[in-house]
Amino acid sequence: MELLFKEYFPLLCLVSFGIVKDRDTAKDIVQEFFISYWQRKEAISLTVSFKAYAIKAVKNLSLKNLEKAKKQKSVLENLSIERSEEPKITDIPSANGSILALLDQLPDSRRQIFISAILNGQSYAEIAENQGISINTVKTQMKRAYAFLRQESAQKIIHSLVWISLLH
Repeated sequence: MELLFKEYFPLLCLVSFGIVKDRDTAKDIVQEFFISYWQRKEAISLTVSFKAYAIKAVKNLSLKNLEKAKKQKSVLENLSIERSEEPKITDIPSANGSILALLDQLPDSRRQIFISAILNGQSYAEIAENQGISINTVKTQMKRAYAFLRQESAQKIIHSLVWISLLH
């Protein structure tokens, strides 16, 4: 394993860097690949050379990393837009009604599943495996989280409109 690491690490870093355009991230991705490979080496049956397998795996990990970063950026932008659009009057109840406050109202397990899926970009299968639950449980918890967020955010908007109309 050490020989494979020494031989292919620089090449795989270049492959990853070509996609993610960040040296440290590329190194992290390649290290993640080698750790994953080491942990699953008995279960992996290579039909191609290690080099071809490693390049393909690192490309996929790099692309997945870009998707995850894009999702995180989008969520953060949406949160900052939402916060900037909130009324500045501190006695309006909706001033504290951001998504983060609503997430804090979710049960711990549901909140963790929601954050894993939305912010961390994990698939339902990954979440189920990590938490030792079924995929259907993950789906149900996500459905309930979305329903709660829709309901609560709608109530907060109506509440805000009432307060604003009372102030004018």
